Amino acid sequence: MSELRIDFAACDGHGVCTGLLPELLVADDWGFPAVRGGGRRAVVPEELRGRARDAERMCPVLALRVAAAERAG
Repeated sequence: MSELRIDFAACDGHGVCTGLLPELLVADDWGFPAVRGGGRRAVVPEELRGRARDAERMCPVLALRVAAAERAG
């Protein structure tokens, strides 16, 4: 399982990620990405993994990472 992580310190709110992944991300009142349902990470379903990788690659400030989900415990 993969997850999308947002580096909020690096993000400038360009909106590329929210445009590519509206199923996982929404824009807040200032145009910065927010994970649907809250939190700092979004679980990426297999069917969205390619688009998540595209968003990671296309982010103008490289503020996104698609990585293996961390296991609790």
